[in-house]
Amino acid sequence: MVTKLWDKGYALDPRVERFEISDDLVYDQRLVVADALGSIGHAAGLAKAGLLPVETFHALREELATIVGLAETGEFELTLADEDVHTKIEGWLTEKLGEAGKQIHTGRSRNDQVVVDIRIFTREAVLPVQTAVLDACEALLDLATRHAQTPMPGYTHMQRAMLSSVGVWAGAYLESLLDDLLLLDAAVALSDQSPLGSAASYGVGLPLERGYVSDILGFAKTQNNVLYAQHGRGKFEAAIVQALVQVMLDLSKLAQDILLFTTSEYGFFTLDDSFKTGSSIMPQKKNLGAMEMLRAKGSIILAFQQQMLGILVGLPAGYNMDYQETKRPFMESLDMVEESSAMAALTVARLQPNEERMLEACSPELFATDAAYDLVLKGVPFRDAYRRIADMIDDLGELDPRDVLKTRTHQGTSGDLRLETSASTIEQRRAAVAERETELAEIKQQLLAGTRPGMPVGGA
Repeated sequence: MVTKLWDKGYALDPRVERFEISDDLVYDQRLVVADALGSIGHAAGLAKAGLLPVETFHALREELATIVGLAETGEFELTLADEDVHTKIEGWLTEKLGEAGKQIHTGRSRNDQVVVDIRIFTREAVLPVQTAVLDACEALLDLATRHAQTPMPGYTHMQRAMLSSVGVWAGAYLESLLDDLLLLDAAVALSDQSPLGSAASYGVGLPLERGYVSDILGFAKTQNNVLYAQHGRGKFEAAIVQALVQVMLDLSKLAQDILLFTTSEYGFFTLDDSFKTGSSIMPQKKNLGAMEMLRAKGSIILAFQQQMLGILVGLPAGYNMDYQETKRPFMESLDMVEESSAMAALTVARLQPNEERMLEACSPELFATDAAYDLVLKGVPFRDAYRRIADMIDDLGELDPRDVLKTRTHQGTSGDLRLETSASTIEQRRAAVAERETELAEIKQQLLAGTRPGMPVGGA
């Protein structure tokens, strides 16, 4: 029988236990490695403060390294009896090391323990999300580059407005996604703070060196105020989800455009049949179900954000178990955005513009504004030119969209999309992700091996 970390000699009603734990173990399973790494850092801090013998630290480190190995091969499974990842790991350490295992929790609460777990988990989990978004950017960049001057009607109010191009359309989503990653950067940087030493919200009466532990674990800084360290739970993750909402806002709009522009009524783009599912009743139907799902997931992520903020709003100072309910929407948001970005990348890469249909859609009224500007270039005030053209819309002559596009030469238009800037940004971002992956892998290896600079030496 597993002994709960809070055990005081009485049994908890199993119905209460099931309700409190619910499906939280599913998400705790994803925190096993982070919990082990955080525990190594905490134990190093205890040894540094003289609260744990160096030989005991290394014994704990070696067992925690074993746990990481088992977790990564799927052999360290949590069960309802374990209650949570923290109980499971401390129980393992106590079973393997006896009294040494009982010392690991000195100066720590499950409250700051779970916060550091989530932050260690987060710094790795955001990297594949960033890569997937960059893959979508790469696909959009390629489409915009190949079709920078391919004419396409531009719309406002769902009506034909002015001449545009496939390059402008794809480039808009490309630049927006790259800006979304700037928001994600800021949110991830906010999360890069060590909460260890805050304990249950109010610190402990022990000479803990919080900055040392923060450095050992590779955080950018120590979150200073011990109460704020607890209040940051859910808040920091919600900030990341808010950035992810921006990504999904773009991908959802992109999906809607693709769904609209691939209809038989528009026919601006085509996708091969491998992207289409069918109908159970209509033999002819071929549906872009993935794009419909992508469109819907924008609303789901928005609901996750609202769910997290709704849980947090109005909570009193200090730790509250409500925070536990932010774990699920946070992790599922990361998963959903990674999967959605990958699907967007795949779809855009296979999207084929139908130039003939788009040229047909470039009807004369699309060039009304261009006609007005032709008058402006001849010295007619714009408002007068506007009214003159408005009175002769039905008499506008035929124009070649390709020729008109050649007049779009200022920054951001078809003739000057500056896609090389986006290409450079993608390249730099990919390099930064790779560098961060290497850095985190090195921190992890050093923690497990006991070779992290500043770590207690000897006694192993």
